[in-house]
Amino acid sequence: MWTPESRPLYNRDHLRYPSDLTDAEWTLVEPLLPPAKRGGRKRTVNLREVVNGIMYVLGTGCQWRALPKDLPPRSTVFDYLDLWSWDGTLDRIHHELYVRCREQAEREASPTAAIIDSQSVKSAEKGGARSTQRAMMAARKSKGRSGTSSSTRKAS
Repeated sequence: MWTPESRPLYNRDHLRYPSDLTDAEWTLVEPLLPPAKRGGRKRTVNLREVVNGIMYVLGTGCQWRALPKDLPPRSTVFDYLDLWSWDGTLDRIHHELYVRCREQAEREASPTAAIIDSQSVKSAEKGGARSTQRAMMAARKSKGRSGTSSSTRKAS
């Protein structure tokens, strides 16, 4: 709820872009990022600016080529996003921030209740999300929609 005390905490007017991390947010995220690889050249990119670039693209929904020039190059930002997605860094950051958020709200770190609707039960009976994905892919690849299918019968 917006109160006179909470409003300054969420004010982003002092930031370059509304999607940029505040100092408090950066102190939570920075220790969760992997260190630079040993050997080779030293890391020259500012990881805070890389995270700001990722947050800019995700927050605005802009194309990679529309990334502002005062952020790291789009190839650098994309490569870090791709690496962190692949190595699980993004999942670890999400989990850690989720747990902190729940604890800050004085709740258990893991929820003790869940809501299951009828659609969830139906997909679970069929084999979960993977079977739903396979069914969707099969529908997309059906011969009825394919330009390569033939309407003539083959001689047997």
